[in-house]
Amino acid sequence: MTQKPLGSQKRNGKALATAPTAIEIDAYRTLVFPNRIRKFRKQLNIGSLLELSEKLPTITYIRLSKIERGEIFARAGELRDIATALGIDATELLIDIDDPEFDIAAWADPLHGNDRADPEAERFAVMLAAALRNRRASDDALTIAVLEQDYGIAPVILSRIENALKPYERWNEEVRAALRRLLDARDDAELTAIVNEAHLRGDLDAVLPLVANPQLRIAKSRTRIAALHDELQGVSPQARASARAAPHPLLERVASKDTGRLPARAVDIAEAHPAETQIVRLVPVYGSPLPDGLIARTPGGTHVEAPRSAGPRAYGLRLGRPTLGAGLPGRSTLIVDPDRFPSAGGLAVVSSAEGLRVLSVALDRHGHMLGYSENPDIEVALDRIDPADLATVVAAVFE
Repeated sequence: MTQKPLGSQKRNGKALATAPTAIEIDAYRTLVFPNRIRKFRKQLNIGSLLELSEKLPTITYIRLSKIERGEIFARAGELRDIATALGIDATELLIDIDDPEFDIAAWADPLHGNDRADPEAERFAVMLAAALRNRRASDDALTIAVLEQDYGIAPVILSRIENALKPYERWNEEVRAALRRLLDARDDAELTAIVNEAHLRGDLDAVLPLVANPQLRIAKSRTRIAALHDELQGVSPQARASARAAPHPLLERVASKDTGRLPARAVDIAEAHPAETQIVRLVPVYGSPLPDGLIARTPGGTHVEAPRSAGPRAYGLRLGRPTLGAGLPGRSTLIVDPDRFPSAGGLAVVSSAEGLRVLSVALDRHGHMLGYSENPDIEVALDRIDPADLATVVAAVFE
């Protein structure tokens, strides 16, 4: 599919602007965890990653590859295992991305080369991501569960689309058809026109900076690498939480109080106007698997970012197993808000003496709220449960 600028024209009688807002595309947006694994591997004459992988039976080759390539964050335990295999201290694997000598392009080139996607395809992927975010924000009923059940878009796929991690043309026809349905387009050409016109009208301006803004990647990397460094140094989660309570330069989702929009130069504006900004919020992660699909509220010693909408008691919950099916992978971490009551189409967490259980929420024909689990196959009458034992999943993080 070729995306062409629409210029000045009309659609449904509405005049469109001639100069769309410039789109800032972060060419390195998938590289969130720069590290020195490859450097030390080469120094030790470990020629291939497969050879290193054979020394690490607890880390799959695919995951190790993604960690070395900077595509996912490693856990502290994984870094310790990798460092032991390399004969170094784990903190030596971490890179200070604020070091003036650090160059993301130079770091990425040996691992990824110069094979970049077509600029127009990248541009459309970013606009499509913004259009989908806009569509979901305008319809409270369009929950993650509904998108999977009614449109066939699994949560992990939704995350990749909304972060523009793959050009539209590279999605299979099933995903593309679902996107056309969501945006009310008959074919790819009309989808292109709808997305372009939304951009020209300025409808996407509020969410575009959330998709492929390098400042977001940099701040996310900075925050998570700092947390990993503290954890490897033995700094307790309580001490890290106390440090985060004070103003800190590790800013990520910085928003204006008045508009809620992310400025194009978010970090610069945040540093100039600290009273009008919000610091990234990390919440503790719990979770270890129990029998029968339950999860123990065991502290995991890690933290995850929570959305601004999450309540003060929100926490992360490591799923551990795909109890709701393949659409919600076992490596997912859910952001749970105990102060928000579940609703149909969403996900709920039920607390009991035996542990926590994650359920998909629906209504029966009489309007009764039910919770379902696929593995094991369970149905729970949520209306009969004390509201104090029910919580809502407000977001999910996928590895």
